[in-house]
Order: sequence, then C-alpha cells, then structure tokens
Amino acid sequence: MYSRAKKLFNLSLPALFICSMLILNSCENSLNDIEKIASKEEDKPISKSTGVDVIYSDSAKVKIRLITPLMIELDDKSKAYREMPKGVKMTFYEDDLTVKGTLTADYAIEKSKENLIEFRKNVVVTNAQGETFKSDELIYDETKKTYHTDKPVEIDLGSSGDVMYGVGADSNASMYPWHILRSTGIFHVDEKQEQGK
Repeated sequence: MYSRAKKLFNLSLPALFICSMLILNSCENSLNDIEKIASKEEDKPISKSTGVDVIYSDSAKVKIRLITPLMIELDDKSKAYREMPKGVKMTFYEDDLTVKGTLTADYAIEKSKENLIEFRKNVVVTNAQGETFKSDELIYDETKKTYHTDKPVEIDLGSSGDVMYGVGADSNASMYPWHILRSTGIFHVDEKQEQGK
C-alpha cells in the first residue's frame, strides 16, 4: 500500500510541475497582454465630441463657424491632432457677418504639430466671387495661411458657366484667386459680342 502510494506520488509530481508551469506561463501571457493593451490605450484619443458647433473669432469678430458630427482629439506631444472622420462644414465670415465662403469635406484632420489641416474626399470650396472649387484633397497651411493640393481639381468660375480643370492648385486664405497647374478649361463665348468685334 505504501509503495503504491509512493508510485502514485512519483507519477503525479511531474504532472503537478507541468500544470504549475502552464498556469504560471498563462499568467505571464496575461500580464503581457495587459501591457500591450495599456500601451495601445496611450495612443487612443483622449476625447470624442459629437454634434460639434464651434465659433472662431478674432478681436471679438466672428471669423469661422465649424460644424462636424464627430470630433476626435488626441493631445499627445509627439502627435497631437483633431480628427473629423464624419465630415466637416466651415463657414467664413466678413467683419459684418456676411458669408464670404464655405468649405465642406467628408473627412478632415488638423495636425497641431505640423500646423496643417487636411481635408479629404469630396472637398468643395466656395468663395466670395461665386467660384466653386472641387477636389479629393485640400491642405491648409496655418503658418503660411495658404491652401494647396497636388490632386486633380475642378473650378466652376461662377455665373459665366466657365469651368477650369487641372492637376494641382493653390490659393491664399481668402480662396481667391486660385492658381491651377496643368490647366484646361471650358469657356463659353458670347457669339453676339464676337460678331460685334
């Protein structure tokens, strides 16, 4: 009976050792997983705001109204940003609060460290001159106060019905005039004026 118990003990000791190693190993994996999750949490946004409606003013005068369904903010020294993944609408005002232009896009991200705002997908800009700019990307440089893109663009020049196309464009903060690279266009000619010449 004693020898039988001794054999069982000798047989069960390695099994017990293996089980304890597996348990310790699984605990170690769990701790590793927790550390990985914790490090990912650091990269996650610190705030999400819905139904955002912001007024930007300068010297107590309204300059811009920004509306977005969702704003995600990450305030990290190395890569702070504000992301608007569900689109954005910006309205620009004169000092007397008349609208001087609008900008809409399906997506936008403000990169604070680089002083850039990137607008992407169905970007449409209107200016005080009645022109409409369209592209899939537009970048605003907050330091230089300029807009630019390297993507294909279309600019409807207003009531004349003239349209210009190109690849790449830039403009100042007032969105007028636009300088288009590699441009082509469709221009309507008034036949009566041509005959009167």
